[in-house]
Amino acid sequence: MTAASPARRLVAVHWPLAVVCALFLLMGAITLDDYGISADESGQRAIGNAALDFLAGDGERAFGQLRHASNRYYGAAFEAPLALIGRAFGPDDARAVHLARRALTHLFFLAGGVACYLLAHRLFGSRALALAAMVLFLLHPRIYAHSFFNSKDAPFLAAFMIALYLVHRAFRRETLGAFLLCGAVVGLLVNLRVMGIALFAAVLALRALDLLAAGGADERKRALLTAGAFALAAMLTYHASLPALWSDPFGEFAAQFAALRDQPPRTINLFLGERWYSANGPPLAYVPVWIAITTPPATLLLAALGAMALARRGLRRPRDLLRDGPTRFGLLLVALPVATTVMAVVLESNLYNGWRHLYFLYAPLLLLAAFGLREIVRFGRGRFLKAGAYALAGAAVAVAIVSMARIHPLQHSYFSLLVDRATPERLASRYGMDYWGLSARSVLGDILAAHPSGPIRIATDAGRNIGLQARSDRERITVAGDFRSGEANFHDLFSRARFPSCPVSLHGTHVARVYGATIRCVVDPVAYFGGLRREALATAPLDRSRFAAHRVGNMMVYVRDGCSADDMGTRFFLHVHPAATADLPARLWEFPDHYGQYGFEKRDFDFERYGARIDGDCVAAVPLPTYPIARIETGQYTPAWAEAARRAVAEAEPLTSAHFDVYADGRALTYVRDDCAAEDADTRFFLHVHPADPADLPEHRARHGFDNLNFSLRQQGARTDDGACVAAAPLPRYPIASVRTGQFSADGRLWEAEFAPPQ
Repeated sequence: MTAASPARRLVAVHWPLAVVCALFLLMGAITLDDYGISADESGQRAIGNAALDFLAGDGERAFGQLRHASNRYYGAAFEAPLALIGRAFGPDDARAVHLARRALTHLFFLAGGVACYLLAHRLFGSRALALAAMVLFLLHPRIYAHSFFNSKDAPFLAAFMIALYLVHRAFRRETLGAFLLCGAVVGLLVNLRVMGIALFAAVLALRALDLLAAGGADERKRALLTAGAFALAAMLTYHASLPALWSDPFGEFAAQFAALRDQPPRTINLFLGERWYSANGPPLAYVPVWIAITTPPATLLLAALGAMALARRGLRRPRDLLRDGPTRFGLLLVALPVATTVMAVVLESNLYNGWRHLYFLYAPLLLLAAFGLREIVRFGRGRFLKAGAYALAGAAVAVAIVSMARIHPLQHSYFSLLVDRATPERLASRYGMDYWGLSARSVLGDILAAHPSGPIRIATDAGRNIGLQARSDRERITVAGDFRSGEANFHDLFSRARFPSCPVSLHGTHVARVYGATIRCVVDPVAYFGGLRREALATAPLDRSRFAAHRVGNMMVYVRDGCSADDMGTRFFLHVHPAATADLPARLWEFPDHYGQYGFEKRDFDFERYGARIDGDCVAAVPLPTYPIARIETGQYTPAWAEAARRAVAEAEPLTSAHFDVYADGRALTYVRDDCAAEDADTRFFLHVHPADPADLPEHRARHGFDNLNFSLRQQGARTDDGACVAAAPLPRYPIASVRTGQFSADGRLWEAEFAPPQ
């Protein structure tokens, strides 16, 4: 017997695993370069770079530069190694960096698939069942696409599956080493997302059951010792892998839990045709419905059969919960999705973009599907029923492969046959679509194909993908303007009015490619903005500063002759007051940055996003709403505007002072800072308005007891060219009892003040 014999036996037993892994590696290599760059990638890379800088001795400053303070708690154990890739290749090879990041993220996802196979083989003792479980795990259409571009949710799912395998292994072996290894991996799991603490608690709960069922002192001692080893290994690994904890472990850990409930960004969710503010927590149906409509139906059917079989066994033989390892583990798989969904609703967790925050629940759901398949195979009479069971699993795999191939590389917006996919507009009117902006890669490819030579100007969404293009194309692309593909977003009134001749937007293009609608048009910026300029000059300007503002039909057009490149950063504000407040769209009441609750529609925008510099002239355009308008207030953030804002509050002392002074002026708050730096443009404020009569609150705010607004200086103001920063936020029209406002500092801590404003 040679030393290599165990390895040879392993290969002999599990050779199908090697074959499946080779096939998936080949498929991943072929499709690696097909996916676009997500909107979140820059933020994820910042997390990894901050962790590396911290380790290099740069201290708290590294974490203070993150876009959201809560990002200091997310995934440093995975993002730091990915950040090393960028530093190894250097900034000049963006394409190689992106491909290497994708390759490692996808390889880790495949490692989760291997763990799924090993766990299923241990549970059922069948290579066929283990292979079926692994393939179903890897071929969830949405999650497969996420395994390339999403370096947070997909790795957390893979780590969760690996941790589940090690939990099962530890309870089967009952050795100190097995529990130490399990604890270390669970500690890394919590590093990736603090929700991993659910598995930490589950392991300790199972050890507590073992204590209750222990038959003697030795069994109790072993249960206590292994539980302690597991907990210690998990806590030490978690602490060691998260530099943000090193200065204040207990305080930062508490802050991490607070971030779990109210993590930024807060946004509007579109679900079943209704819009709700994500910070208010999800409806009870949110998670189950999203799972149901985005998971292959055969997998759901098998998971339901498995859950019912395990629940039936637990009810018929309750003692198995204490003694029988497979039964306990199976019921753990049932409890995890149910408990997590309930807790998300109870704690009003900030969930958005489908169920991607809870993708880790696919690990227990998939194992439940394997239990269901095993039940059919075990109790089937004769070979035909068993063959039928495997045929069902094969059909699920085949349907998944066909669906993925049909919509490649946009599988991240897969919907199952349980929803109506025949009408893209209806689908897009009921559910959120391309949150990640990945369809920008395809749109950019179309634009390059339509314009094979000469300069091209595109918007920032598509601009993320410039580094993936050939060098000759990269050199002729300029990122500016929002005219890249003709925008008529299904949910954006402004965009819909802006390009009425174009059938779908960037996100609409994504829907079109997946479900067969008409593809969008490409807008020529010179012709579009040149035509608007000619129309605008035929009218008298409403106001004149550096730009003249004109109302042209259902558009506001801003024109300046002879502008420079510096004018591209000019920021404007636009307040549209309706003839009747009831005409305001419902979404404005739900989305606090648009001020429906204040009686008008607000838009802050920069010239670079809404305009173009053509032949030395600058033109910007913003569509107006279609409802009857009583009046329009518009202007630009300039030194003169900042000085006027300061004069308006000059007679009042600031309420209190941090980086910004805050003044109460009539029905608005003004935030002012002289000599501010460029990084101050990212300063974020909060504003809580408590009404004199709670009945005055909009319905969606009633549960909180106050109106809430979180905003950045970029959203509500600007850094003017004389070095001042000014932002303004209106107050509601109803009688106000008190106002609490403040700003989020770079380290995530708050400065705040509370006061009673003048009535």
